[in-house]
Amino acid sequence: QVQLVESGGGLVQAGGSLRLSCLASGRTYGVTYMGWFRQAPGQEREFVATIKWRDGSTYYADSVKDRFTISRDYAKNTMYLQMNIVKPEDTAVYYCNADQTLSPIDLTAGGDYWGQGTQVTVSS
Repeated sequence: QVQLVESGGGLVQAGGSLRLSCLASGRTYGVTYMGWFRQAPGQEREFVATIKWRDGSTYYADSVKDRFTISRDYAKNTMYLQMNIVKPEDTAVYYCNADQTLSPIDLTAGGDYWGQGTQVTVSS
């Protein structure tokens, strides 16, 4: 089992910045990918970004590319999402995800482990 705890959400003005963190604990040695997903009210959860845990390679949704940066501190078992130039449409609950699949077919699908979510609200 892998436990995930997000932090760093809050209220930010459009054009501003925010950094989310996700602390992983438990059986983290088996994690292959970690990622961020988000869900806005009345919408389905959507992929935001993912990072390969060992080598740090990244992949982003088109909607956040060039504005958001995913990173991780391998030694601290912590993943981050730096959100810059935020827009009102970025408002959502942001979820941390961990995958232990060796070679995921679809990196945007996410793995089995989810955090409880952290609310991000962008005011216009």
